[in-house]
Amino acid sequence: MTEGTGFKLERLPTDGGHVAIFTIHGRSRLNLVGADVLAQCTRGIRAASDSEVRCAVLQGASQSAFVGGADLLELQALEPHNAAGFVAAIHGLCSAIREFPVPVVARLQGHCLGGGLEIAAACDIRVADSSAFFGMPEVRVGVPSVVEAALLPMLIGWGKTRELVYRGNIVDAEEAARIGLIEQLTEPDHLDDKITEIVNDIVHAAPNAIRLQKDLCRQWEGLAPDAAIEAGLKTFAQAYESDEPARYCEKFFLKK
Repeated sequence: MTEGTGFKLERLPTDGGHVAIFTIHGRSRLNLVGADVLAQCTRGIRAASDSEVRCAVLQGASQSAFVGGADLLELQALEPHNAAGFVAAIHGLCSAIREFPVPVVARLQGHCLGGGLEIAAACDIRVADSSAFFGMPEVRVGVPSVVEAALLPMLIGWGKTRELVYRGNIVDAEEAARIGLIEQLTEPDHLDDKITEIVNDIVHAAPNAIRLQKDLCRQWEGLAPDAAIEAGLKTFAQAYESDEPARYCEKFFLKK
C-alpha cells in the first residue's frame, strides 16, 4: 500500500446519534484507488454501520478528485487469473455503500471517473460542485465498464449509459445534473452548505423510518411494480413494531 493512502472515518455528533464522514485516500492528486485501498474502505464502512449512525457522507481526500478511477498501474499488471478479483474489490466497496443501513451522500469535486463514478452511483444521493466532471473511460484503456456501471441506467437511462461506456467521453457537472447523474449541483463555496442541508433533513427524520426506507429502496430496484408495492405494505407495517410513528406524529402536532 502506498504511504498516505487508505480510509478515514470521522463521526460528527448530532441529536440522538452521529453522522459518519468517510474519506477515500487514493494515490496521487487524482485519488486513484487500488485493491488495498478499496479493501480498506470496504472494511471501514462495514465496521461503521452501528445503530448510532444516522447518515453518512462519502468524499475524496482533496478538492482535485472524488475518485479519479482505478489505479492504472495495477490495472496494467492484471492477468486473466486475477482480473476479476480486482473489479470484485470495486464491487465490494459499492456493496458496502449500498448495504449501509442509512443513506450515504456522495460529496463530489473534481475527477469522478470510471470506478469513481461507480462508487458515486452506489451512493444514495450525489451532490457536486461545478468543478466536478464525470465519465466511464475504461474502453480507452482496453477494458469494458463493469460491476456498478450497471446502476447507471437507473440514473440516466440506457441511451446516456451506452454513450458514456461506448465513447468514454467526459461530461461536466452541469451536463451531469441535466441528465440526472447527480441530484444537486452547487458552487464550490456552497458545497458543504448543501451537504449540511441534506444531512440535516435526514438526521431530523425518524431514524427507524429512514433505515426502513433505505432497505425498501434497495428492494424496489430488483422488483416488478406489483411486488414492489407488496414489499411496501410489509415495510409500512414494520414501522409500527416500535412507538416511533406515534412519537413523531405527536412531535408534528406539537410543532403545529
